[in-house]
Amino acid sequence: MTDLSRSPAFPYAPATPAEARFYRPPLPAGHMPRPRLCERLEEGLQGRLLLVSAPAGFGKSSLAIEFCERLPNHWRSLWLGLSERDRDPGRFLERLLQGLQQSYPGLGEDALGLLKMRQRHQPFAFEQWLDGLLDELTRQLDDGQPLLLVLDDYHLAQGPVLDRCLQFFLNHLPPGVLLLVTSRQRPDWHLARLRLSRQLLELNEQDLRLTAAELDALLASQGTRLERQQVAGILQRSEGWIAGLRLWLLASEELGAGACLQLHGGEGLIREYLLEEVIERQPAEVQQFLYDTACLERFCADLCDAVRDSHDSAAIIRQLQANQVFLVPLDEQGNWFRYHHLFSDLLNARAADGSNASRGGAHLRACRWFAAQGMLDSAIEQALVAGQADVAASLVQNLSEEKMLAEQNVAMLLRWKTNLPDDLLASTPRLIMLYGWALALACQLDAAQELLEQLGRFLPAADAASQCSLLAQWQALDGVIARGRGDGARAERQCSEAQACLPGERYGPHFLCLSALSNLAMVHGDLWRARGLNRDALELAQRIGNPLFEALAHYERARVLQARGEVLRAQDEVHQGLLLVQRLPTQRSYSVRARLTLYEGYLLSLRLDARAAEHLRAGIAEARACRDVGVLIGYCVLACLEGREERPAEAFALLGEAERLMHVWDVPAIYYLAMITLIKCELWLRQGQVELAAAWLPQLAETYGDQGRALAPEFHPQLAMHIDLQHAALERLQGAVDNAERRLRALPQRAQGLGGQLVGLMAQAQLAQLLKQTGREREAQQQLDSCLDAAQGGALLPFVELLQHQPHWLRERLLARPPSPLCDELLAQLPVAAQFVVEPELEQEPLAEKLSSRELAVLQLIARGCSNQEISERLFISLHTVKTHARHINSKLGVERRTQAVARAKGLGLLH
Repeated sequence: MTDLSRSPAFPYAPATPAEARFYRPPLPAGHMPRPRLCERLEEGLQGRLLLVSAPAGFGKSSLAIEFCERLPNHWRSLWLGLSERDRDPGRFLERLLQGLQQSYPGLGEDALGLLKMRQRHQPFAFEQWLDGLLDELTRQLDDGQPLLLVLDDYHLAQGPVLDRCLQFFLNHLPPGVLLLVTSRQRPDWHLARLRLSRQLLELNEQDLRLTAAELDALLASQGTRLERQQVAGILQRSEGWIAGLRLWLLASEELGAGACLQLHGGEGLIREYLLEEVIERQPAEVQQFLYDTACLERFCADLCDAVRDSHDSAAIIRQLQANQVFLVPLDEQGNWFRYHHLFSDLLNARAADGSNASRGGAHLRACRWFAAQGMLDSAIEQALVAGQADVAASLVQNLSEEKMLAEQNVAMLLRWKTNLPDDLLASTPRLIMLYGWALALACQLDAAQELLEQLGRFLPAADAASQCSLLAQWQALDGVIARGRGDGARAERQCSEAQACLPGERYGPHFLCLSALSNLAMVHGDLWRARGLNRDALELAQRIGNPLFEALAHYERARVLQARGEVLRAQDEVHQGLLLVQRLPTQRSYSVRARLTLYEGYLLSLRLDARAAEHLRAGIAEARACRDVGVLIGYCVLACLEGREERPAEAFALLGEAERLMHVWDVPAIYYLAMITLIKCELWLRQGQVELAAAWLPQLAETYGDQGRALAPEFHPQLAMHIDLQHAALERLQGAVDNAERRLRALPQRAQGLGGQLVGLMAQAQLAQLLKQTGREREAQQQLDSCLDAAQGGALLPFVELLQHQPHWLRERLLARPPSPLCDELLAQLPVAAQFVVEPELEQEPLAEKLSSRELAVLQLIARGCSNQEISERLFISLHTVKTHARHINSKLGVERRTQAVARAKGLGLLH
């Protein structure tokens, strides 16, 4: 038995009838509906507890009101808005009972009298009191009219005794009663049993954050129009905090003329809200903690202790977590955190009022703590912020060169470089090599070469071993720079000599030499040598136990397999690489993960898989974050996808963004100009702009063709054959069919000799299309059969033109062949008109009438390549509902896959 009289002394004042009334506030003006969240809550109607907990301003109460208004007609609802006065358990229980009496007249009259007669100095057995009340409530409940009891702003009344009281109430809640609680602080209840029995549905801050689609709707409701990039930036800064967004919109509206303020938590209305609703409600010691740690981008309890010179940080962090004070966890273990972006703005603005010396000292203490933990990159960041360039340079020199070459996050190193004096950068051989590699990986080749020349000041070395090691490191870096410049002979010589002389501990440069040599072998068409070098690189990575290098080796192997047309095997290599990096923290950007994700998207595009764009965009985001030039692959493949979907404007915009980014990153034109120009030619040919393609393709052929002297760029080692392929397409459009045929007949044999089977396959498919168009049916059939025999590696892209222009003929030829996975996949890609023969007399009703309006909306988003999650967010429906609609669509259209559904819908005129 718990004695309520021994709880903290609250003045007990019986509630007046007016105070005890049941209120449910109306939805606030300008409320933005949250149907996806209401649908989530509806999934818990058969349970016992709906718990909505999040920091201030995430729309908890508004969501509860909206949910109550959406309840089925047979439901009753009781709303109890709580205040600090309800911390007295006696007052709370009295209000609760009087609220219940509005729906169940006469309920608990004796219990109410017993409660009112209670004396503060006497023990009160609330379990026994509640037990009797719940028994009486059970007898009055109507099975046909369940009750939703809402406790709004529970954090205002929360306390140890009330928590125990509500725990008992919850544990013994009769069937037909559901509790909905909104709170800034997670109640101190034991919920494991409810969660295990699926009697609990919980929404937290992550769930309540606005999605991109909801932000679009909010902006539209306020008449605000912004560019897509601006909207993405606002969503990232606000982290979906609806109150902050509304306050920002209100402040922007006051400026008039469609002006928009910068979204900043340390200014204006957002500042006032956070101060009043969050910071000033905290105890003085917690407020001081917030300001002391505001300078840290991420923190843990030990780091905070070091910065504050104290020992209570863990307890304060637990208190901040319990009170949901805009703390964002960064790991699953609950050790590392950061502040919400806008909350951090305010803390830093307020903390900046202190002395610079104090903040500099805090950063220096953080630097020492990170260095002691071996977290040198974070230590360097803190030293630079503290203005200690010499300390930062000393720490950089202690970085592992191999770790840097494995991660290849050159954005971080180049950011440090701008804050270090030039004389420090060239002060030691180690710093020279470290930043020389960073510049080379960033493709700033002139700067890398200039820094590398400074190494001569340290030669000869103190002893023969050091001399040999230093020269080998110089050769390795010089060879990689030469590969970037297109000097194949120098790159081959330097990398080969370097790997023969590099010490065993310098496995990073050794690995990059193998990678450069493999790439050169691909350019020269020696794919067997490339495979051997890939195998050596993989064995090296496995021997040293470095998963990042091992993942990079799988990426290189996938590139060789793709060139040979073995797309399925290439996908397996990419998946193995992704498995190796799946445990990397998502908060940091990694070049290898970006490249694997990009290449996965590229391989999916070769398989005509609708998921390709999603993977490409994810890879682009990470590659941009770590300044990896591999981002070029993502933009180029995305542009090709847009071109095939007849969206040339979007395709050229992507290529324009790629060029802009290369200019900003100071990447030499040799890396990207030919690739982008070739894709532009492909787009021009699709649009029928033959004259533009005719102006550029000969120039590309002259530079990179058989007679050209330029080495193919790193990311497109088989560029010359692809130029030839586009040249054949140009000749077909120009009417030079004989020239195109000769080129297409010669290209597969040439590709076979250079290990470019995928290019050869594309040429064979184009030739089959040409022969069919010119009426040579038998030759076309033979050519198609030969093409299908060569395509067992899984590439479907070579057949895209036949799928579009010869669907009926292709279907006939596929059905005439023995069944195979390739034939099944191509049949599934065919337009519906070629897959299905619909007898007019058997068609009973138009399919447009069979599909509901919501199913049509889902189908339209599927056709755009949206994932189920994106469809859920755009249509404000649950993920489960999306999947249900998708199954109904497939059933009604008589198909099994999304791609088949889209194709059939287009053939029937449901999609355009």
